[in-house]
Amino acid sequence: MELWYSENHTDNVRFSLKIKEHLFSTQSNFQRVDILDTYEYGKLLTLDGLVMVTERDEFVYHDMIVHPSMAVNPNIKNVLIIGGGDGGTARELMRYPNVQHVDMVEIDKMVVDASRKFLPTMSSELDNERVNVLYEDGVEFIKNKNNFYDLILIDSTDPIGPGEGLFTTEFYNNCFKVLKNEGILVNQNETPVYNEFFKVGISSNIKLKKMFPIVEVYQASIPTYPGGYWLFNFASKKYNPIADLKEDDWNSLGLKTKYYNTNLHIGAFSLPNYVKEKFENGNV
Repeated sequence: MELWYSENHTDNVRFSLKIKEHLFSTQSNFQRVDILDTYEYGKLLTLDGLVMVTERDEFVYHDMIVHPSMAVNPNIKNVLIIGGGDGGTARELMRYPNVQHVDMVEIDKMVVDASRKFLPTMSSELDNERVNVLYEDGVEFIKNKNNFYDLILIDSTDPIGPGEGLFTTEFYNNCFKVLKNEGILVNQNETPVYNEFFKVGISSNIKLKKMFPIVEVYQASIPTYPGGYWLFNFASKKYNPIADLKEDDWNSLGLKTKYYNTNLHIGAFSLPNYVKEKFENGNV
């Protein structure tokens, strides 16, 4: 008997992977957590039946949520990750010797525990002494904090369930206050391929533009995400992601990345016309 995992991207589109084994399944206090071993993409983490990461293409997402901001401001020292329970974002940050401290605020301990056991290539740096893992609500965590972090990476699920509060005006405003004067915020911003997803992306972009003087959108190709095409917001109090790219400084670090490089960095901010037009019009 064949076993398949399927995720409905829309009412008319379904994404499926053939499964070797269902390794882990539980209902946490917040969501259903499953890990499956697939034939084509290795181990797969799903939350409430939605793909979060796979071993085969996770490097794309984690490269692109971390390295663009680090290449723009090489002096980043204190970082806040909101979400990121699989550990991949923390792993990439730990490649930078100048990063002194990372707070990773993940609401669901079960995600971290499952990732530690089944996804060691992603969770490998969660015990690094520079990483402080906190099991808290990120929305509450940043309230009443000011001028503390150089970088905030919102490594969140879609805006349903535990991730819903991470797309609100109040939350973004608190992020702005907790960032230092040269601070940068990056968040995953959905896909423009399907309108229901992109409504969220446009709304997030509009909210950030009301607070940050610089907000740009960049892109990556992630095969197991809806549409295979994903966007990120880059919001900054000071730095323009193209004009302020420290290409030589970043390349001098000698980091061996699987997806990101500084030539791609520039191209990632060059959006297709249909995406640019949707952002400019403010609707799908």
